[in-house]
Amino acid sequence: LASETQIPDKELKRSLLSLAMGKTTQRILCRRGHGREIENTDEFWVNDAFTSKLTRIKIQMVSGRAEAEPERKETRSRIDEDRKHEVEAAVVRVMKARKKLLHNVLVAEVTQQLKHRFMPNPQLIKKRIESLIERDYLARDKNDHRCYEYVA
Repeated sequence: LASETQIPDKELKRSLLSLAMGKTTQRILCRRGHGREIENTDEFWVNDAFTSKLTRIKIQMVSGRAEAEPERKETRSRIDEDRKHEVEAAVVRVMKARKKLLHNVLVAEVTQQLKHRFMPNPQLIKKRIESLIERDYLARDKNDHRCYEYVA
């Protein structure tokens, strides 16, 4: 089929998959083969049971490529890195406004600030607070270790 149509292999597989996927009643092609990947041994034939009242049919194209595992890991690590910075920024904003807060109150306020973007994990917030303490943005209260002070 590829040699007769002169369509590049990747594009041909994508088009065949689009014609053979979807609801059973809407498939223009039938396929002998399994999975989302098309193998060279897969067989296709016209679905004789396919009918449509429309004179034109819009075929939903399958996306060009799925995100590969290394790309997915890289994306996840970039998201995690961005979230670390967002959590730190929220902690600094809250502490700058309040100057002194108990740990639980700080975690609650940071969660409240960030919940519209993502739901921050309390362990992540604690790690970011520790990082800010190491970098002298915050300090623990000398009398109460559950309390943090903003260092200007």
